[in-house]
Amino acid sequence: MSETMIYVTAGSRDEALRIGRSLVEARLAACANILAPMTSVYWWEGAVQEDDEVAMVLKTRQDLVEPLTERIRELHSYDCPCVVALPITGGNQAFLKWIDSETR
Repeated sequence: MSETMIYVTAGSRDEALRIGRSLVEARLAACANILAPMTSVYWWEGAVQEDDEVAMVLKTRQDLVEPLTERIRELHSYDCPCVVALPITGGNQAFLKWIDSETR
């Protein structure tokens, strides 16, 4: 199985939508789910930060993780965007085949 989920955070819903739409249109992802605002607490530049962010979950194939990540880095406003790939180890086979058929 080569299907993969990608977890990404963005600074706003608009930014997440812009990135998600670009990835789906380019067929680097079959789907982008934009999740409700969340609060993130993290270390950055030597201090603890707290910001509102938006999470995005993308569905793609393992062989597209590298070009998808590079495209996110090009489009993202952050210096070091969160992009994490998580392998899909099972699930609805029809849905997993759909991911494969909708990506390049």
